[in-house]
Amino acid sequence: MNLVLALLFSSGVAACCGNSAINPLSRLLLVSFDGFRADYLKTYELPHLQEFIEDGVLVSHVTNSFITKTFPNHYSIVTGLYEESHGIVANDMYDADAKKTFSQFNDSDPFWWNGAVPIWVTNQQGNRASAAAMWPGSDVKIHNTTPQFFMKYNFSVTFEERAEKIVTWLNNSNPPVSFATLYWEEPDASGHKYGPDDTENMRRVLEQVDNHIGFLTKKLKTLGLWDTINVIITSDHGMAPCSAEKLINLDSCIGRKNYTLVDKSPVAAVLPRQNKTYVYNLLKNCSEHMKVYLKEEIPDRFHYQHNKRIQPIILVADEGWTIVQNESLPKLGDHGYDNALPSMHPFLAAHGPAFRRGYKQRTLRTVDIYPMMCHILGLPPQPHNGTLGNVKCLLADQWCINLPEAIGIVVGALIVLAAFTCIIIISKNRISSPRPFSRLQLQDDDDDPLIG
Repeated sequence: MNLVLALLFSSGVAACCGNSAINPLSRLLLVSFDGFRADYLKTYELPHLQEFIEDGVLVSHVTNSFITKTFPNHYSIVTGLYEESHGIVANDMYDADAKKTFSQFNDSDPFWWNGAVPIWVTNQQGNRASAAAMWPGSDVKIHNTTPQFFMKYNFSVTFEERAEKIVTWLNNSNPPVSFATLYWEEPDASGHKYGPDDTENMRRVLEQVDNHIGFLTKKLKTLGLWDTINVIITSDHGMAPCSAEKLINLDSCIGRKNYTLVDKSPVAAVLPRQNKTYVYNLLKNCSEHMKVYLKEEIPDRFHYQHNKRIQPIILVADEGWTIVQNESLPKLGDHGYDNALPSMHPFLAAHGPAFRRGYKQRTLRTVDIYPMMCHILGLPPQPHNGTLGNVKCLLADQWCINLPEAIGIVVGALIVLAAFTCIIIISKNRISSPRPFSRLQLQDDDDDPLIG
């Protein structure tokens, strides 16, 4: 579940400041194209998306949350929280205290989602409405609230039908919809099926995605909404190629009676049935292409320790490797790997009155999208892990100098100052120093015997 229609493509470190008032009537549409890898933008011709970017902003790489899977990252986008904080820690989860299981086929229990407050809930405070077309979690009563207008998930509903419904809600609803989300399964589904390196099939799929973007923008323009609604397009993760030669077979290392596999490759969650240390040691020696962590040993940079739904042992496959239990290769592309890998990064693009025009940035984090959306909508944000300063350069109402520009200005000022100082010093020396041979001339003038 990847690309969000806030066309936000992140880049670069920025130093910005400013705090202009936000129009309380601002409207925002967030669109996610699942599994849209950042470098697809350079690999394929996508004219509708490129036109969208040229008139708005682009973040070329978004560093998503670990694990780089659909449910966790979609919830990070709309809450600004790392997975250990919002509680959706995987696509498949088990809560030992409640003895409950979560999966994409059993995801509607508010128990799993109530650890955070998504932006559509906050937005519905006062006389404002939210709308959602199949965004993960949007059909669940989170804190006893759903978007006022929403569609329950159904993969058979076309993109055009979803977009038509969202645009209708944005254009004609009471109370007016100020925040809306739209989700589409591609190019994720095809990336799994064909692998991201299958350029023939992926070109066909991405051209379809680009046409979807063209359909949406044309619809907004036809209704006169294009210049008044802010649109963000992004994704939850990227995609890496897999192969049958890169399988990690757990059955060759440990008997299934010793553990339960709660979540699967490429980040697998293991619940030991026997002694945890015994299970850990067997898995530790299973493959050189798989890192094995006790929960308390998970690197801090993953922000993936402090939640009871994270299992006691976590397996992380190297890029392109697949963890199986003696099965054949289930797919030719996958995601979930280390979020530092460029193959896992999506992009972000945005267009509308809240955004600059023609601005490009190198990077930002998924959790930074939330405070930006709250700023645009004039909402008080819930506690979050994002940083508004990382996205200020994307916003039209914020004064901003990015780091390279700041360095250039400082260096230029120092050069001018040094040159000016040198000119003053040279000028003073010329005034205070005697002219060449001036003393000799005076001696000649005073030497009377030489006259006549």
